[in-house]
Amino acid sequence: MAKAQTFAEKAKKSTEARGKKCPVCGTVFQPILLVASEQSKSSGSWKFTERRVQVCKCNEKEVYA
Repeated sequence: MAKAQTFAEKAKKSTEARGKKCPVCGTVFQPILLVASEQSKSSGSWKFTERRVQVCKCNEKEVYA
């Protein structure tokens, strides 16, 4: 049989941050989609490059700069 949960346990679980934690600062990583515009060398047209980045307090200045 499953263990009965109390309301306090349910409330505590909903307030916890989910996801992987940074080993350096201990905050939870925030996944973002980083979009940058780059000019193509061959045709000279502008293209968008998209990549997924995990951001925490340690690297947010490098990512957002």
